Amino acid sequence: MKRLLMLAAVLAAILIPAPRAGAFSDWIGVYAVIDKVVLEPSPTSPERIQLWGDFALAKANDRNYYEAPQRGYLYFKLPAGKEDASRKEWNDFKTLAGSGQVIGFGVRNLAAPKLRKADMKAADPDTYPGGTGLVKMSDRGTDYEPIKALRALSRPKGAN
Repeated sequence: MKRLLMLAAVLAAILIPAPRAGAFSDWIGVYAVIDKVVLEPSPTSPERIQLWGDFALAKANDRNYYEAPQRGYLYFKLPAGKEDASRKEWNDFKTLAGSGQVIGFGVRNLAAPKLRKADMKAADPDTYPGGTGLVKMSDRGTDYEPIKALRALSRPKGAN
């Protein structure tokens, strides 16, 4: 009986593929390098935020990967019931803007925000996926593809 169990364990190890490292534990919806933050209607009592920079969004059709980074801006409005937590996160964005740091935020099981090009008018903001906090990628490895791709982009003049 012991031999049979041992044989089954060896066969299972050979025949069942191992999961890809890191592919199944990434909950982050957006990786970004934020260059500029615009708070509307005012910085002291914001209801909407524009995040300008480079963004790698979670792929909608493949929960394990991210789109190639693109430049533009994300436009959000406050989520009902999470206004205070979201404003605190928006202050974190302001602090990190222009630093060149790669950050992660949002969750990948929600709809991806619309990435707008610089020449698009700010209208119809997405609801901010707040309450999960921002994650600085400076403490993580640089081999993860969305982080590596964002770090490899050339930065516009004046951005770090």
